[in-house]
Amino acid sequence: MSFSFSKEAVEELKSQIDIVDVIGRAVQLKRAGANYKGLCPFHNEKTPSFVVSQQKQIFTCFGGCGASGDVVSFVKRYYNLDFNEAVEKLANEYGITIKKNNYSDDREKYYEINREAARFFYKSMTENKNAGYTYMQRRGIADSTIKKFGLGYADESWDSLYNYFKNKGTDEKILVELGLLSEKGGKYYDKFRNRVMFPIMNTSGKVIGFGGRALDNEAMPKYLNSPENRVFQKKNNLYALNITRQDIGKEGMAIIVEGYMDAISLYQGGVKNVAASLGTALTENQAKLVNRYTKNVVLSYDADAAGQKAALRGIDVLKNENCKVKVLHVTDGKDPDEYIKKNGKEAFLELITASMPYTDYKLQAYKKNLNLDTEEGKLDYMKRIAPILSELSPVEADLYIKKIAKDVGIAEGAIKMEILGNNNEIGEKNKFQPREEKKENDYDISQMEVTIIKCLLTEPQLIEDVLSEEEIFESVLGKKAINILFELYGLKGDFHISQLTDRLDPEESQTLLETLENVIVSGNTEEIFNQCIDRYRINKLKERENRLLTLLSLADEENSTESARELTIELMEVQKEIKAHGGKDNVNRKN
Repeated sequence: MSFSFSKEAVEELKSQIDIVDVIGRAVQLKRAGANYKGLCPFHNEKTPSFVVSQQKQIFTCFGGCGASGDVVSFVKRYYNLDFNEAVEKLANEYGITIKKNNYSDDREKYYEINREAARFFYKSMTENKNAGYTYMQRRGIADSTIKKFGLGYADESWDSLYNYFKNKGTDEKILVELGLLSEKGGKYYDKFRNRVMFPIMNTSGKVIGFGGRALDNEAMPKYLNSPENRVFQKKNNLYALNITRQDIGKEGMAIIVEGYMDAISLYQGGVKNVAASLGTALTENQAKLVNRYTKNVVLSYDADAAGQKAALRGIDVLKNENCKVKVLHVTDGKDPDEYIKKNGKEAFLELITASMPYTDYKLQAYKKNLNLDTEEGKLDYMKRIAPILSELSPVEADLYIKKIAKDVGIAEGAIKMEILGNNNEIGEKNKFQPREEKKENDYDISQMEVTIIKCLLTEPQLIEDVLSEEEIFESVLGKKAINILFELYGLKGDFHISQLTDRLDPEESQTLLETLENVIVSGNTEEIFNQCIDRYRINKLKERENRLLTLLSLADEENSTESARELTIELMEVQKEIKAHGGKDNVNRKN
């Protein structure tokens, strides 16, 4: 049984608590006029920039991290708690009774089984002599680190874990679904055998899966991970973030590495603002998760071809989340794990300082396998890097053009011509002009967006159908709300209105609540949701249809028979899709 708190109950709790008193227990505050001031607990600073307003009951960091919120937000972030845990902590400390809204969620059963399995593996690692502990000692991992990360050992037996859960009466089908057991011919056996076990936890501290490193060098695969299931989606989580997120916030930077051991060794070595991407390819949801704690990211992947490819993809994914990205390659071909053990924290911090800004990294990467001493090599290089330069601001583009011209031996004017065609000056094309700020009201949100959000709050699992249609959210508030719901669903497989409004600004929260109240979803929620999605798809298809009709009329005017034929085929396909979604095509065409 899980629970939530109503917004009214939380507001009543906050009205009985003084934020200055709560934060004053963790941060040394001094009176500064009408407010209180201290050193920000979420990033390192020497000059106090952390302000607490007793009148408004909020805190704000005017320094490097920009953290802000109410008393619940502070307790959540400072003590690494989720929303419900933060509310409970405050209620208990101040002796305030707050009513819980209980609801059924069988995912808790899955989390509990994973937690039991993690405890079983940890005991196997720490209570008896075993190959897993010997391996970790050889890798230089201390007992305190084993405890911190809950590292475990799966022995060589085929049924140790199976017998443990069998004695507890646990359903074998759930154990198979979680990837703890395998089944063949009606018989069950342990999936992880003779492996060091890395429990994977979400930021709420719930065990969602496992990674197992083979101790037998002949065993394949070397790393075996839990399968995707109801509580574990690899793309939505980062290894060790449950432990390191506060350090990431304090440092104002996240170091993303490839593997479990890289993250663990860096943490043990004193570089604690680290997380691992559970595979080399960073995903959009992982980038959204990182962006929750910092916008500054250093990618530290292997220097081989696979690592370079992963870094280039990671750059683009993180840039789409407005993160500032740099890339670090450990020298001498070593990975972060080996490097910090051999050279120590300070040497690794020097590597971070020397890490490459993303544009420099891309420019260098695109030189690979090109002979820039030849005209052909220079031309190929320019074709590769022109799209990169075209995305930069005018000032950035000018700086890099000068740099490239000197490095490669091509005139600045020629580089500009390559990017801009016949225009001679940067800024003559729209893509080099500063982007105009959007003038829409940040709090505007369409009826369709609100209706979909209301449906999702009733049936959270429907959000999986929004993943491919997230462009439906065009307003600032709508985009922010759906991104929060994506994150909550990825972390917990569920969400509630209080969790959404808690992460919005007060004005945004109020606007959303008011608009949600004006939307009545009666009848079949899923049907209404699907109607909204279909309406959106029809609108997009009609935009494409109108564009094709325009192109087709131009083709007719130019007597371009082949183009007209291709456009007609494409138009017929679009109109077929429109009808499939219940819409009507624009059958009338100008001749």
